[in-house]
Amino acid sequence: MKDASLPVTLIAVGLGWLLWQFRLFPDVDWIISLGFIAAGVAVLVIDGINKNSVVVGPFLIAIGIAWLLHDRYDTQWRFIVPVMLVLLGTLMLVARSPKVPERRPAADR
Repeated sequence: MKDASLPVTLIAVGLGWLLWQFRLFPDVDWIISLGFIAAGVAVLVIDGINKNSVVVGPFLIAIGIAWLLHDRYDTQWRFIVPVMLVLLGTLMLVARSPKVPERRPAADR
């Protein structure tokens, strides 16, 4: 499977959004948080470690944690957003490392 990160992300966000809009999603923010974390873990499991998943997977996990912090500890978005930008930039720099493979080796697919 080639780079499932973007499709998994789009599916997770789209389904969550639809469920929320149709009021089928309980008004419990921890479920949304767990959904983002699960999507991040799914990206890492499905894609393995590569230049794309090393950014998308941990960032989705961080979004879930940030959502949880905002919900449970009333952390303000004005603090969360800059931290997330720093994290995203750091992950993008890590992905540029020659030690991170472009894709999973063909034997693992």
